[in-house]
Amino acid sequence: MNLVVVSTASLAILVIVHTITFLIGRRIGRYNVVDTAWGLGFVAVAAVAAALGTGDAFRRILLLALVAVWGLRLAWHMTLKSAGKGEDPRYRDLLRGDFSAGHVIRKVFLIQGAATWFVSLPLQLSAVLGPTPALLRPVFVLGVAVWALGLLFEAVGDRQLRRFKADPANQGVIMDRGLWAWTRHPNYFGDACVWWGLWLASIAGAISLVTVLSPVLMTYFLVYATGARLTEKYMASRNGFGEYRSRTSFFVPRPPRSRIP
Repeated sequence: MNLVVVSTASLAILVIVHTITFLIGRRIGRYNVVDTAWGLGFVAVAAVAAALGTGDAFRRILLLALVAVWGLRLAWHMTLKSAGKGEDPRYRDLLRGDFSAGHVIRKVFLIQGAATWFVSLPLQLSAVLGPTPALLRPVFVLGVAVWALGLLFEAVGDRQLRRFKADPANQGVIMDRGLWAWTRHPNYFGDACVWWGLWLASIAGAISLVTVLSPVLMTYFLVYATGARLTEKYMASRNGFGEYRSRTSFFVPRPPRSRIP
């Protein structure tokens, strides 16, 4: 029964977060503010789960801390990234010129809110389960390690790209340094690791395995729906991108191939 309470409250807090975000987007005339709400929504759900859950307190608080570190960093990064800019081309294409309130809510905010709720199911279920069994403690430790690896890739990748773009000498140049030499999408790869790590850390018994579709869905979004594939669609015409693509791994990092003469 407590899971129903946690899940219902999680859905309610997401409605609040996305309603406020929609109103802000409506006021400033761009809906890419929803990218900031993406991280904040997960933090809100983790906080609700930690507060209302009756399961193992240590795991509830630790998962809240891990999600908060990831989500608040991402929200701040997305805020800086979009500051002073117009609407993201992804949302212009998605909305196709129809910026009516109902259309925007259905195409952007409803989908993202539902995705956040579904992806966060491991946090919700974990919050009502007992302590992690001794047999599963290595899985818990592995999950935290995978989360840390993901956060490192995402944060370092974002910082490297931000510093690269800040140099006027790099205008129009493809970023192929640092982590971006090992994968064309270190930020999305890192994000995927974060959520696979959180799922592993949330496991407290066989029942936890039913939430495996949550990190699967997140990975699908990061690779196909709104992440790497979509980003490359907009980058395909950039000078030098074809050569960069030929020598750099798409998603999972690997040593870069030699630069083609």
